[in-house]
Amino acid sequence: MDARPLMEARALVRRYRRFVALDGVDMRLSPGESVALLGPNGAGKTTLLELLAGVARPSEGTVTWNGDGAVRVGWVPQRPAVYQRLTARENLRLFAGLEGAEDPAAEAARLLERADLEAVAGRPAGSLSTGTLQRLNLAVALAGRPAALLLDEPTATLSPDQRLRLWEWLGDLRAADELALVFSTQSVQEAARHGDRMVVIARGRCAFAGGMPELMDRWGSRQDGADADERAFLRLVEGTPA
Repeated sequence: MDARPLMEARALVRRYRRFVALDGVDMRLSPGESVALLGPNGAGKTTLLELLAGVARPSEGTVTWNGDGAVRVGWVPQRPAVYQRLTARENLRLFAGLEGAEDPAAEAARLLERADLEAVAGRPAGSLSTGTLQRLNLAVALAGRPAALLLDEPTATLSPDQRLRLWEWLGDLRAADELALVFSTQSVQEAARHGDRMVVIARGRCAFAGGMPELMDRWGSRQDGADADERAFLRLVEGTPA
């Protein structure tokens, strides 16, 4: 990977009146890297992703995307950001046009093929199954040909087979385009399996950054058995020793 980080976030703070949702978080992302944001519900993962994506502004701190020219970032919110009454093709043509594509129709056709959505291209987005709608949600984020995708709990509503297909597709995208990923999850197994490293967010702060072996070395216990990784994660976020 390129030694120069694709993205650097420094001392990010996000306040909502007196409530501090994010409190001094630093983060780096390298080209082609996959980083899992792991943490319990309400920890601040979505807030961090929104700041990285530029859809919200930090109260303090900076986010810098490095690269030649403007770095494009694809934002995939947990709730699909598509127009329910438009067809899959119409949605993609619209968003391709908004991203400045020279030929939005051709770009929509490319995305339909890439997301395996050609069979449902003429169907309204509101009529699609949960898994298919999530693929459309991801295809929309790819319309700007981004260097990185930011995904907010992308598999939270998916069945096991849909999760498998989604991660296979994301793996193909990373291999083909050196696409970087930052995804949030509450699943320790998903974070370990699909992240090159993990950033654990707890109570708005970064509690840990590294790989599963490091987390287990510090927070694991030989007595934990089959669910050792889950127990280690719980000790970490609760601040209790192994």
